[in-house]
Amino acid sequence: MRQDRRPYWVKKNYLRFRRWYANHFLRPACDELGDHHTIMKPWYVAISGPNISIGQCATIIGEPADRVKLGVWGREPDQGELRIGDYVLISPGCRISAGDKIIIGDSVMMANGVYITDSDWHDIYDRSRRSEKVAPVIIKDNVWLGDGSKVLKGVTIGENSIVAAGAVVSKDVPANVIVAGNPATVVKAIDAERKMTTRKDFFSDPVGQQQFFDDVDKTVLEKNTLFSWLRALLFPSKAD
Repeated sequence: MRQDRRPYWVKKNYLRFRRWYANHFLRPACDELGDHHTIMKPWYVAISGPNISIGQCATIIGEPADRVKLGVWGREPDQGELRIGDYVLISPGCRISAGDKIIIGDSVMMANGVYITDSDWHDIYDRSRRSEKVAPVIIKDNVWLGDGSKVLKGVTIGENSIVAAGAVVSKDVPANVIVAGNPATVVKAIDAERKMTTRKDFFSDPVGQQQFFDDVDKTVLEKNTLFSWLRALLFPSKAD
């Protein structure tokens, strides 16, 4: 990993701009966007439709080739709901598409390319017509959805469960298990008696955490100069 050549004040102002962008463009697209969010590259995050809420301490990561897309397309205006809890992680390329209702609990982690939907969207025999098969999706607290996994209509996933990379979940998943495959089936149980650290624990003091990372930036970037940063930008092959 290449060293960050930015002076501290450059990174600080970049983070301020990033937060301003998220609050100016993404917050109005939500009924609620909680405090202490971290939305990386928010210009690659798309939020559309009514009745979308995101809790506090959300981490959402957009990338140019892997945009995050959160949307509600109800059957009638102002219908449909997408509710995302506190402390969630939404990685690049995630898509969540609600036609009726998708509820995502606290501390849920979504790896790259996760897709969640509560509808087939098109009728099998009349593909110009919207499918009537809509069923809510409920993902409970502290679920981990692996890379490229898919959660389909009518599914409930129980607390603490893990969906393996590439799995397709078409039926309910109980709490405290790991599922894999297409269709996803239980492959392992999780010890429900063992203490589990969650993203809620990580964000127990969001203000203090923010100050900690700011102090780290000051220490790590304090020797960087504007000249060395510009030199690394203009002549990257000569950078250490």
